[in-house]
Amino acid sequence: MKAAIFLILFFVSLFTFGQATISGVVKDEKGEAIPGANVSVEGTYDGASTELDGHFRFVTAETGEQVLSITFVGYKSFTQTIQLNGQDIELQVVLKEAINQLDAVVISAGSFTAGEEKRRTILKAVDIATTAGATADIAGALNTLPGTQKVGESGRLFVRGGDGSETRTFIDGMMVLNAYGAAAPNTPSRGRFMPFMFKGTSFSTGGYSAEYGQALSSALVLDSKDKADINQTDIGLLSVGGDVAHTQVWDRSSVSGKVQYTNIRPYFGLINQEVDWIKPPVSLEGSGAFRQQVGDHGIVKLYGNFNRSDFSLYQHDILNPVQVKAFEYKNNYGYGNASFLQSIGNRWTARGGFSYNYNEDDVVLDGGPMGQIEKGTHTKFVFENSVSDQVELRFGAEHINISYEASRLDSLSIQQVLKFNNPITAAFMEAEAYASKQFVARAGIRSEYIGLEEKISIDPRVSVAYKPFEQGQFSLAYGRFRQTPQNQYLRVNNKLAEEVAEHYILNYQVINNNRTFRTEVYYKKYLKLVKFVNGNPGQLTNSGTGYARGFEL
Repeated sequence: MKAAIFLILFFVSLFTFGQATISGVVKDEKGEAIPGANVSVEGTYDGASTELDGHFRFVTAETGEQVLSITFVGYKSFTQTIQLNGQDIELQVVLKEAINQLDAVVISAGSFTAGEEKRRTILKAVDIATTAGATADIAGALNTLPGTQKVGESGRLFVRGGDGSETRTFIDGMMVLNAYGAAAPNTPSRGRFMPFMFKGTSFSTGGYSAEYGQALSSALVLDSKDKADINQTDIGLLSVGGDVAHTQVWDRSSVSGKVQYTNIRPYFGLINQEVDWIKPPVSLEGSGAFRQQVGDHGIVKLYGNFNRSDFSLYQHDILNPVQVKAFEYKNNYGYGNASFLQSIGNRWTARGGFSYNYNEDDVVLDGGPMGQIEKGTHTKFVFENSVSDQVELRFGAEHINISYEASRLDSLSIQQVLKFNNPITAAFMEAEAYASKQFVARAGIRSEYIGLEEKISIDPRVSVAYKPFEQGQFSLAYGRFRQTPQNQYLRVNNKLAEEVAEHYILNYQVINNNRTFRTEVYYKKYLKLVKFVNGNPGQLTNSGTGYARGFEL
């Protein structure tokens, strides 16, 4: 009997000697207790949950080097290596709040975003197609947003007092020249690209990223759709034309194409027009796209678009409408875009591409021919790194080359040719950091070398946002932006400097129950604007200045 009791006591003491008690308390960064946190030894069933006061306590028979893990929803996981040798362990643990992109503050000063990847939606493709008065045109729909001024005789995006040329369009990060179709004088033009091509739309009225340059007032960033999902053929017949489109899908790739013909003559024959047409607008347009998935997280996109249009009309003199001049216009346009996106490891992403622009205008005004050709190429590479859950770094470089040639006959029927070539090389770097779910800051810098000027510029851009409430937030942005003068000025004086604009923006936004309330105060200061010398259009300088200021609701 004594031997049995001795054996029992021996094994109980042996088992007790091998056990260790792990206890402690779990709090957040404010010192408040976190109840319900899961505490465990990794790879075992030993553990406990924290009490209402944040304390925990459990016993484990594990020995040697082990990993203690503490997790709780909304906070970063905590791990610590511990040595278990039978001695008790007591810990004081502070969990750091995790930055959840769905709940965290976002920088909204000067920007409107929409797309599948954004939690906040302002305009989707179907919204653009159904917005009253937009006629399924991207610029037409965006002209209904605060910060834009609708100019009926142009149809382009005029942002906060700026000219339509101050808004630059980018497709998959690549610059688009001549983003609007041909139009008669004093009649609105339409964008060349259909909204259903794109999965995301980002429109900025100022203070945009350092990645985008050569835009004084605004950047319209369009992200094209990825690989198509189904095979599809569409045939459209209208009273003013028709189109046919087809999409073919494979396991990891897809190809699509479309051809469209438009002739407005039948419509003009039914409804009397104020414009004195000789030949109503006729256009032939085609586009094609190819998508190829690369690896698990990469994709290559190819896109091409061509358009040929022409029309003619009589222009009536303003003072004497009886006097008319025949105006004939033909336009040939081509755009090609190749881009890629590839993840490198867990934290790096590389993207970039190449685009080619071609635009040719042939005009005959009262028997006098004139024309212009603009060609542009854009090469770009961008690298993004998630340094941590709270810090993202983006940097890259690009090269833009724009060549322009204009010709006309002078009074002696001698052809005059004006041309220039403008290479632009740029580099940028930008960092975005979350101090908490309530505060985020983005700082960037962009440097450009302008070939015509032979000059280097450096422009800072800074944005911050603070979210004091669950649904409301404040944003503040500053940036300096520049753009080469329009071709009509550079062909007269190709030594003109870049025009400059400085943006100051304060924004407050609330999004709740599918409703958006937004108010913004802005000030835009213009420097080095192109200006006529004593009203003479043949003498140009960069002595012009200006400003735009106001508030939007």
